Amino acid sequence: MADTRVALIEARLRAALEPQSIAIDDESHKHAGHAGAASGGGHYRVHVVSRRFAGLPRLARHRLVYDALADLMHHDIHALALTLATPDE
Repeated sequence: MADTRVALIEARLRAALEPQSIAIDDESHKHAGHAGAASGGGHYRVHVVSRRFAGLPRLARHRLVYDALADLMHHDIHALALTLATPDE
């Protein structure tokens, strides 16, 4: 199931952000016993490089990611650690 979630997260972010690079690490195993793990939500570290972030402050970049993953946040994703950059950064 974890591989399926990572693939789904990646597909959503590729469609929304057209990234030059993307990496998603499933860190759910580090949070075993945590309330988010108990409810089934995973913990992910996401690195995205996209031109879509150009000229946007950090909060606006995060909103783009959260908008792309909105329906997954209710069950599939408990926590995201985001590193978001433009190709020039």
